[in-house]
Amino acid sequence: MDLLVLILCAYLAWSLVQALRFITKKTKPSPSNLPPGPPPLPVIGNLLELGNLPHKSLAKLAHTYGPIIKLQLGAITTVVISSPTLSREILQTHDVSFANRMIPDAVTAFNQGMHSLPWVPVSPLWRNLRRIFNVHLFSNMKLDSTQHLRRKKVQELLAHVETSARVGGEVEIGEAAFTTSINFLADAMFSLDLVDRSSGSAKEFKETVWQIMAEAGKPNVVDFFPVLRKIDPQGTRRRMTRYFGKMFDLFDQLIEGRLRLRETPGSPRTNDVLDSLLDMCEDKEEDMDKSQLKPLLLDVFVAGADTTSSSVEWAMAELLHNPEKLSKAQAELHQVMGKGNLVNEPDVARLPYLQAIVRETFRMHPPVPLLLPRKCGADLEVGGYTIPEGAQVFVNVWAIGRDPTLWEDQDVFSPERFLGSEVDVKGHDFELTPFGGGRRICIGLPLALRMLHMMLGSLLNCFDWTLADGVVPEDMSMEDKFGITLGKAQPLKAVPVQI
Repeated sequence: MDLLVLILCAYLAWSLVQALRFITKKTKPSPSNLPPGPPPLPVIGNLLELGNLPHKSLAKLAHTYGPIIKLQLGAITTVVISSPTLSREILQTHDVSFANRMIPDAVTAFNQGMHSLPWVPVSPLWRNLRRIFNVHLFSNMKLDSTQHLRRKKVQELLAHVETSARVGGEVEIGEAAFTTSINFLADAMFSLDLVDRSSGSAKEFKETVWQIMAEAGKPNVVDFFPVLRKIDPQGTRRRMTRYFGKMFDLFDQLIEGRLRLRETPGSPRTNDVLDSLLDMCEDKEEDMDKSQLKPLLLDVFVAGADTTSSSVEWAMAELLHNPEKLSKAQAELHQVMGKGNLVNEPDVARLPYLQAIVRETFRMHPPVPLLLPRKCGADLEVGGYTIPEGAQVFVNVWAIGRDPTLWEDQDVFSPERFLGSEVDVKGHDFELTPFGGGRRICIGLPLALRMLHMMLGSLLNCFDWTLADGVVPEDMSMEDKFGITLGKAQPLKAVPVQI
C-alpha cells in the first residue's frame, strides 16, 4: 500500500469522523479490559504494523503480546486470535456471536457481498444458499456421483504432464492443477471445459481469479475508514468490478445458451448442476431466482479452484524441497498402487503417508491464513479479555500452525508428525483448522480433500520430478504472497520424467 496515499486518506477520514462526532456528540464508550496490543499511532492506528504479509506480521505481534491481541486499524477495532484454545472459543463456543462477517469493500462490487455464501450474513438467504451448495454440489451423494468426472480430469492432467515429459519440458504445477480444478467444476456445472491447456486461456483465467483473491485480501483504506467508501481512493472496488464483470459476462453466455437450448423442442437435457439450478428458479416453491445464479457460480469457481490448486502447488514444492519425503511418498504409492497408476478416491484410505503430507501442507501453508474476518455481535469475554461489539476478528491459523509450543520443529516440513495422529482438518481439532470451523466452515472442504489427494497422489505415482532451470532443492524459493488465499510468490516449475 502506498504510504502517502494511506496517510492522506487517513487524515481525510479522521477529519470526517471528527466532524460527525461533533454533530452527533454521541460515542459509545469502549469496554474495559480490552486485549493487549501495540500502541496505536494517531489517526492510522496500527495500520503500518500489517506490512505486505499480515499473517507473518501478526504472528510476530502475538509472540510479544500474547495469543489474543487488539489492533486499531484506522477506525476499525480488530482482534487477532493466535491459539487453538481461543480459536475454539471463537469458532465453536461463541460461534453464534461470531457468525457474521466483516465484508471487505472490494467484494461489494456488483453487490456480491450480499449474495455470496462466504460473506452474506446469517439469514434465511444464507441458509438457503448453504442448502443449495450442500444438496447440489458438496453432499457425499453428489460427490460420489461426480467421481468419474474427477477421474477424467486427472487423467487429462496426467496426459498433459506426459506430453511435457516426452520432450523434457517443464510443468507449471499451480497452473496445471488450476486447469484441472476449473475444468472439473465446469464439467460438473455446465458439461463443458472452460479453459484449454493448449492455449493461454488457463493462465488468463487463473490470473483473473488470483486478482479477485488478491484484491479481496490486501489492505484497503476503505475497510479501515468506511467514511471513504464513496471515494474508493485506492480504486480497489473499481478493479474488482472489472474482474467480476469478466466472470459474469462468461456466466451470462453460458446461462443464456442453456436457456435457449432448454427452449428448443427435442433438445436433450444435460442434467448437470446448471440444469438443476434453472429448474429451481422456475419452481415457484423453491426460494431461488436467476439473480442469485451468477454470485453462486462465482463462489464456486473462485474459491473452489484457487484454494485446491495452491495446495497442490505447495505440497509439490515442499516435497521437491525435501527429496527424502518425496521418495518416501513415492515408495508408499508404488507399493500400494503399483507404479504409474492413477490414484482413485477409494485408494486414499490405504495411503496414510499421502494423507499426512496433505495435513502437513495445510499446517504450514493454510489456504486462507487468517480465515475470513468475523464480526463480534456483542461485547463478549474471550480468554479473559473483552472483545467489543462490532470488532473485526481474525483467527491466524498460519500462526497456530507455526506455534513452537504446539509443534516440534514447527518450520520443518515433516508429514511423519501426523502418522498415527487423530488430528484432522475438518474443523474439530483447533490446532489445525485451515478451513475454519463452526457453522461458517468452508462448505467446499469435502471436494477439496478429494481433489487434492487424487491429483497429488497421481502426479507422484506416475512421474519422477526435478526442479526446472537447474535449481537445486536447497536453493528453492519458498516465499509466499498474500491475498485471501496464500499463494506461492514464485510459481513452481518442475520437469517430469515418466515412471
